[in-house]
Amino acid sequence: MDPKMTEVTQMFARFKAAYARNDLNTCVTLLSQLKVHLTQFPSLPPLFQQTPNIVEELKLARDIYEHAVVLSVKLEDQDAFERDFCQLKPYYMDTCGIIPASPEEYPILGLNLLRLLVQNRIAEFHTELELLPAKALEHPCIKHAVELEQSFMEGAYNRVLSARQAVPHETYVYFIDLLAKTVRDEIAGCSEKGYDSLSVSDAKQMLMFSSDQDLHEYITEEHPEWEIKNGAVFFQKAKESQPCKEIPSLQLINQTLSYARELERIV
Repeated sequence: MDPKMTEVTQMFARFKAAYARNDLNTCVTLLSQLKVHLTQFPSLPPLFQQTPNIVEELKLARDIYEHAVVLSVKLEDQDAFERDFCQLKPYYMDTCGIIPASPEEYPILGLNLLRLLVQNRIAEFHTELELLPAKALEHPCIKHAVELEQSFMEGAYNRVLSARQAVPHETYVYFIDLLAKTVRDEIAGCSEKGYDSLSVSDAKQMLMFSSDQDLHEYITEEHPEWEIKNGAVFFQKAKESQPCKEIPSLQLINQTLSYARELERIV
């Protein structure tokens, strides 16, 4: 085996051992070194030069970037996820005739769809979806992300909040929890605008918490301006704290009249 290939393989083995024992700091250090070493292989994207070890080098590099994506989820680093996924993507899209497909391809592609959904980048979500082959849409990981997006757009928040119980891959839990928090914040915002108060049981049901303790913790951490007393959640304090915005009616009238005069001159 090529000496450079041997060195990278041994370093990657140390990376996987560190990941297995949850030594994330060592993983980050080794990953940075691995990425530097990969730049020495001309067979990798974007050059794709024909070398004697092109198949082994492409497979090793793909494996490294797949682990990098999973590590970024473990670290809860969305920026690192985006960088690593962009580096990994050519190995899925441009090497079909050179190396066999990876078993982690669809789980990671689905994970990226979920990230775009969490970040409310819906246009990019659909762009990425259009790039996938028809058979990919039947994969559980891709279907899971598509169904979540449909539920989110339809306002079927109960299906979004219950999605954690049926995640197709363990790495999905981080983004599912973020999406659930976004949904709960949306429901909470609508609740305090639509009601002066709700009973604790109704608030718990609306926000889909399984216990009063979970509801209390959510209110304490996310909405300390709400008040819980006598078995009810009161939003009035939150409403009173919001300043009333005055509408500059006279200014708007003057601007409208000015636009009308200018329009007459143009015509």
